[in-house]
Amino acid sequence: MREKARRMSLKYLPKIKDPSDLKKISKDELHELCTELRKYIIDVITDIGGHLAPTLGVVELTVALHYIFNAPEDKIIWDVGHQGYAHKLLTGRFDRFPTIRKHNGLSGFLKRTESEYDVFGAGHASTSISAALGVAKARDLQGKTHRVIAVIGDGAMTGGLSFEGINNAGHQDTQILVILNDNEMSISPNVGAISTYFTRLISNPLYNRIRNEIWNLSGKLPVAKKITRIFLKKIEESLKSLVVPGILFDELGFRYFGPINGHDLTEVLHTLENIKDIQKPVLLHVLTKKGKGMVSMNQATREYHDDAVKFHAVKPNGRGSDKVELTPENKSFSAPSFQSVFGSLACEISRNRTDTVCITAAMREGTGLVPFANEFPDRFFDVGIAEGHAVTFSGGLATQGIRPIIAIYSTFLQRAFDHLVHDIAIQHLPVIFCLDRAGIAGEDGPTHHGALDIAYLRCVQDLIVTAPKNGDEFRHLLYTGLNQTEYPFTIRYPKSSSIQFEESGQTELLPIGSWEVLKTGADIVLLCVGPVVFNALESSKKMEQKGIDCEVVNCRFITPMDNSYLQNILEKFKYVITIEEGVIAGGFGDGVASWLMERGFDGKLKRLGLPDKFVEHGTRDQLLQLLGLDRKGITTAIQKLIPETAPVLNV
Repeated sequence: MREKARRMSLKYLPKIKDPSDLKKISKDELHELCTELRKYIIDVITDIGGHLAPTLGVVELTVALHYIFNAPEDKIIWDVGHQGYAHKLLTGRFDRFPTIRKHNGLSGFLKRTESEYDVFGAGHASTSISAALGVAKARDLQGKTHRVIAVIGDGAMTGGLSFEGINNAGHQDTQILVILNDNEMSISPNVGAISTYFTRLISNPLYNRIRNEIWNLSGKLPVAKKITRIFLKKIEESLKSLVVPGILFDELGFRYFGPINGHDLTEVLHTLENIKDIQKPVLLHVLTKKGKGMVSMNQATREYHDDAVKFHAVKPNGRGSDKVELTPENKSFSAPSFQSVFGSLACEISRNRTDTVCITAAMREGTGLVPFANEFPDRFFDVGIAEGHAVTFSGGLATQGIRPIIAIYSTFLQRAFDHLVHDIAIQHLPVIFCLDRAGIAGEDGPTHHGALDIAYLRCVQDLIVTAPKNGDEFRHLLYTGLNQTEYPFTIRYPKSSSIQFEESGQTELLPIGSWEVLKTGADIVLLCVGPVVFNALESSKKMEQKGIDCEVVNCRFITPMDNSYLQNILEKFKYVITIEEGVIAGGFGDGVASWLMERGFDGKLKRLGLPDKFVEHGTRDQLLQLLGLDRKGITTAIQKLIPETAPVLNV
């Protein structure tokens, strides 16, 4: 009923089945369409949750792009992807939009298998320019003439890959339009009436024709050709440097236009129309306001203001109808999230020792470091979307006796694997890596699931890899990592409740490589990594009804493993199950299996974890259930491994 009422209030949006429908309405009506887009996106996303502020900032730009260009023949490539909600609505996905980020629904990012209009999938930042250049050069090789457009922004220009792409694209001498969506999260340019006027002037086809004719004419002069051209170039560069910050891009081989007001639809349409057929690398600088249309109230001043950070992504407001069964892991609502625990521990540690610093890559809020940044501003470093730099930067700090603690999402650390190996592990620098969103990340899907970190960290020599079962053990592991100086130390934890955390709890230094037996048993041993151990404990209680005695072990050290306990398995158990929130191939279970098999284990072993395919999006609980990592799935695995057991009812 709510969705039906929403749609009844819309005049234009339901009629847009593909971008060609945009060209059937007047430019005046396009303004009304922008209003409808912004209102509908806010209404739906505040109901169901998801990324909000990024796409609100590009509503007018998105409409203008699809009005001026002819997608899917023309290729529009978006950076990150959470800017693309308006793009999805204008490319045939209006009817499915309320399913976004839900299991079996639309992806929260761009996805090639979802639509022909999604030219390049992206969940990580700074990829659009490099990808667009590849698309453009493929066009040239195939003798085609369509246009290629890359939209980059929302801080993605802080990533090194974007500058690598610009550096290469600027000297390829082929048509590619890069639109820098500057929402004040990356660059803050001069903007005003003079620069707007100047952009209108230099983007005018007449100006460009005269400019090119004068340039060509100067080349035919009998004498002083070089001097004349240098003089003409210096005049143009001097004019530009007075009013626009585009000289850098010009020097890199791009024709630079802007900045223009990205919320002035008429201005954006006019500029795109003028520059769309320039057969050279072009960069259009568009100034937008992230989160435009959303406001929040400052409780201190009682004033409303735009809040791009707050509305970057929003949680459901409770009006949705989805009901999800809670696992034992997240029933403890009184316990803070692992992210909050990390922020608290970072402050606790730094109050007692002056050699610690915290580093993140544009994820201060997401990793829980806001309290630390406020309390220790001189010891907090946000390096932007530059994970590789963050890791090597931490290595430099560590060589001088500083103890860096890096908070990076598991899936983002993949971008810095070489830096982790070459700059940290080989040099035995005692950097602490806190891997947020390890395991199932939920609605953000395969680009954000921390599926690979156990596998790609296990293979790095002299790297300690750990996973706490709860918030209290997080404290123990963090202090343990700081207490040693021989090796880099990693701690992985999911986006979930920390189960248990005492704010004023005591620290216990853990022997490196030690495991913890949470429940003793005689028939089968369950070796668990992270909070899934609580699902295993619940499952073991169910198995007791059938006379199966399970031993449950908290394998908090993934590498090195507890060899003495593994030796105990050889002597005591015939059945072993390993449980982890990570890919099975190359994961913790593989390590256990290899160790046991090499020493003559002749029992049965089952590895539970993520399959050898990418896991799609859905709620964390839905996905854990589908993957067999909830209580029911573990119980079923035990019954299959020990065939003489009868099914347990009501698992």
